[in-house]
Amino acid sequence: MSLRITLIAGSNRPDAQSGKVARYLAARLQALGAESDIIDLAAEPLPLWPTEADNNPWPGMAEKLRAAQAVVVITPEWHGMACPALKNLFLYAGRRELAHKPGLLVAVSGGQGGAYPIAEMRSSSYKNCRLCYMPEHLIIRHVESVMGEQEGGEDDKRIRARADWSLQLLLDYAGAMRELHEKHRSPPPDFMNGM
Repeated sequence: MSLRITLIAGSNRPDAQSGKVARYLAARLQALGAESDIIDLAAEPLPLWPTEADNNPWPGMAEKLRAAQAVVVITPEWHGMACPALKNLFLYAGRRELAHKPGLLVAVSGGQGGAYPIAEMRSSSYKNCRLCYMPEHLIIRHVESVMGEQEGGEDDKRIRARADWSLQLLLDYAGAMRELHEKHRSPPPDFMNGM
């Protein structure tokens, strides 16, 4: 049975580089034998949590996340921070969608940055949903010049190779943790939220 991976393109800007990276990584996952879905927060913005909006796209996003065995979380770096649209998604997401599933963090930067959003997401997005970020992550620097339709120079070749290695590792984690998610999706009532 093929593994299903959901990629979250965290930017709320149209034509964002994080969307380009999500499409590239989804194609690479398919080349590695996995199925993939993309949640693009620019194409389907979530209203600020909590809301009772009638046209809220969260139910469809939640279904994709529940069906996935792992997630790839792609955040642009804005002023050294993770994107607010992505942080908003983690207010919606809970144990049913993400508990004990592996996650690969990917930061996208137009320059030399990208490390701060990785640290921010590791410190504040997993607690109640219990997503298990892998120790490995990707930082896509100078994103406009890499992961395009045509392979580019040395930097592009290096990040493509690193991405393939990281995605294969994610698939290995997903296979190993598949049963764990089903077994521990709901903790005892006294331990519903992280410490």
